[in-house]
Amino acid sequence: MKKALCLFLAALMLLCGACGKQESAADARKKANEIYVGIAQDLSSSLGPYQLSTAGTREVMFNVFEGLYKADATGDFKPAIATSYTVSEDGLTYTFAIRENVKFHNGATVTPADVVYSYETCASTSVDSAIKGVLANVESVKADGNNVVIKLAAPNSDFLAYVSSVYISPAAYTDQDTKPVGTGPFSFESRTVQDSVVIKRFDNYWGEKAKLARITFKIFENATALVTALDAGSVDLVAHMSISQVKGLKEEYKVLEGTMNLVQALYLNNAVAPFDNIQVRQALCYAVDVEDMLKLTADGHGSRLGTSIYPSFGKYFDASLVNAYPHDEAKAKSLLAEAGYPNGFDLTITVPGNYTPHVDTAMVLAEQLKKVGINATVQEVEWNTWLTDVYQGRKFQATVSGFDASTLTANALLGRFESTSPKNMCNYKNESYDAYLKEANSITDDARRTELFKAAAKCLSDDAANVYLQDLADFVAIRATLSGFQFYPIYVMDLSKVTY
Repeated sequence: MKKALCLFLAALMLLCGACGKQESAADARKKANEIYVGIAQDLSSSLGPYQLSTAGTREVMFNVFEGLYKADATGDFKPAIATSYTVSEDGLTYTFAIRENVKFHNGATVTPADVVYSYETCASTSVDSAIKGVLANVESVKADGNNVVIKLAAPNSDFLAYVSSVYISPAAYTDQDTKPVGTGPFSFESRTVQDSVVIKRFDNYWGEKAKLARITFKIFENATALVTALDAGSVDLVAHMSISQVKGLKEEYKVLEGTMNLVQALYLNNAVAPFDNIQVRQALCYAVDVEDMLKLTADGHGSRLGTSIYPSFGKYFDASLVNAYPHDEAKAKSLLAEAGYPNGFDLTITVPGNYTPHVDTAMVLAEQLKKVGINATVQEVEWNTWLTDVYQGRKFQATVSGFDASTLTANALLGRFESTSPKNMCNYKNESYDAYLKEANSITDDARRTELFKAAAKCLSDDAANVYLQDLADFVAIRATLSGFQFYPIYVMDLSKVTY
C-alpha cells in the first residue's frame, strides 16, 4: 500500500513539474519579451523580396520588408522609405524624396541607388505578375540627388499601391533568398525549413520601434497539431482559425474577430469537362446554399460574395451580385439535365488539408451538391502538393481556396482571371473581360475605371466562372496578456505593435 502511495505521489510530482515547466515556458517568453506565433504552412523556398510566391509568405515578410510607401491598417498609404512624393500634371512622372539615414538590416544606409536597383530588379524577377505588369509601364527610374524620379509610359492611378509592394533591397546584397535583408521593424534571424522562422526587433529602425524583441513563427501543417499546441500553451498567437477551433480555447487566450480579406470560392477548372459548360457551372452556383454553409462552418460568421471582390474594396464591391444565384435545387437539376447530365456526375474537390476553413467548407459543399445528383468527394492533400498540382499545374476539377490581394487594387483580385495570366488557374477565358481590364488600365478617370472593373467582376458572375462564397471571418487566438494586434484590409500580419 505504501509502495502504491509513493508511486502515486511520484507521478503527481512529475505531473506538477510538467505543468510548472509549461507555465514557465510562457513566463520565460514574456520575460524575454518574445512570442511564438503558430502558422499553417511553411514559407516559400525563397524569402527574397521579389520571390514571395504565397500569401502566407507575404503575410510574414511584411514585417521585414518595406517599399517607398506602406499600407496601414486603415488602407491608407503612408510614407516609409520615402518621405513624400509629387506627380506631374500629366500623371507620368513621380518624384519621391528618399528619407535620410534609413538603415538596412545589414547596417548599410539606404540610398537612391538602392531604390533604382530594386525597381529594375523587381521588374525583371518578380513572381507577382500584377507588379511586373505595372513595372512594364515604367519607362525609367533615375536617382536625382536625394530623390528618385520614376517616369511612366502611361498614367496609372493605382501606381502608389504598387509602390508599396516593391520592396527596397540593398543593391550589393546577393543572399536575399536565404538571409533576407530589408528595412522593416523586424529583421530576419533564422529559418528551419518546415519548422520555424525567427525575426527580431530591428533597433535601428527609422520609425516607431517594434514592441516585441523576437517572434518565432512555428509551422504546423497539421491542423490538429496546431490546436494541440494552443491547448498546451505552446504558442501565443494564431490567426486564421475556424469558429470550431476557437470555441474550446482556454481562458489564457482571448479571441479577436476580423475578416481574412480573401475571396473564398469553389474554384472550377473551366477548361475541363464538365466545367467547360456554363450551364454546369451555373447549376453548381444554384445548388450551393451559402447561408447554410456559413451556419455550419462558422456559426454564420463571414461576408458573402458574388464575385472576386470582397467588401473591403468599397467602390469595386457590387453587393447585388451576392444574390445572383439564389439557392434553388430544382433550377440546378434542370440546368444539369439541359447540359447533358440528368443523373449528375462524379466530382473531386481537392483541398489543402492544412487549411481547416477550406476543408470544412468543402465538406459542406460536397453534401449540398449530392442533393442535385453530383457525387462530390473531398480529397485532402498536403500544401506543397496543392500548390504544385492544383495552383501551378492546373490538374484539378474543383478546389476550395482563398485568393488575397497583394496590393489594394482591383487588378490584384481581377487580374488573375485574364486569359493570359499565369495565375489564371481556373483557365477562365472571356474576351470582354480582358477588354474591360485593358481599358481600365489605360485610363486615369477614376469613375470610368470603377465602372470597368465592376463590369469585369460581373462577367465572372454571369459566366459562373466559380462558385463564389465568402470573405471568411478571421478568428485570432492571442494570449490574454498580449495586446496591439491589428487587422488590415490586405492579407498581412503586422506584429510591430503587439506587446505584453
